[in-house]
Amino acid sequence: MNAIFYGFLGSFIAGLATTLGALPLFIIKNPSRAALDFMLGISAGIMLAATIFSLLIPAMDIGGITITVIGFLAGAIFLNYMEKFIPHYHVEKGYEGPPSRMRKIWLFVLAITLHNFPEGLAVGVSFGGNQIQNGISLTIAIGLQNIPEGLAVAAALISEGKSIWYATTITFLSGIVEPIGGLLGAGIVSIMLPLYPFFLSFAAGAMFFVISDEIIPETHKGGYERLATFGIIAGFVVMLILDNALG
Repeated sequence: MNAIFYGFLGSFIAGLATTLGALPLFIIKNPSRAALDFMLGISAGIMLAATIFSLLIPAMDIGGITITVIGFLAGAIFLNYMEKFIPHYHVEKGYEGPPSRMRKIWLFVLAITLHNFPEGLAVGVSFGGNQIQNGISLTIAIGLQNIPEGLAVAAALISEGKSIWYATTITFLSGIVEPIGGLLGAGIVSIMLPLYPFFLSFAAGAMFFVISDEIIPETHKGGYERLATFGIIAGFVVMLILDNALG
């Protein structure tokens, strides 16, 4: 029961950090595209490092390479099909998924949900295996990367003509998705503990899919590819230092 509670709490804290990202927009009404791409790059770098250090390496240490590879591929394939079967809307890529009559804003929220759910799942899985230190490290990592992500989401909504309060509310709601993933991840692992390394690598595969399919391509569409690349490097280094300090 403690593992499930910690999984929920950790993913809730990480998800709440998304809202923090929207707060600077009350002061800076229109951040530059270069700044947004750099911040998203940092987010991608942190997320990439967390995928490796907090999910894949522990999965291999506990379960070996075979189960890790199977779980990683399963996570990526799962999210790929979710992207195909759930209607959603991206500011840059436009509409994706099957036909839907839902309002554009809710399609946008669904896109964020698909993005954030694997993060909450990853935190929940870590705590579900009673790896408290690893869970704390991942909670901090996901929380840190959610701040620039929240800024980008809110800025995109404002560019679509929404108010700052509306954008902040949506970023808050998008963050609430993570505790749902956290509860699910912690609950499943608590019941099926022998499959812990599989679910660690499953979460890693889902997160890696998001990084490659969504975040990095988005940072390379505004003409600031090199700046975004250094953002990824900076985020990776931040997580490398953090993981070493917590280890």
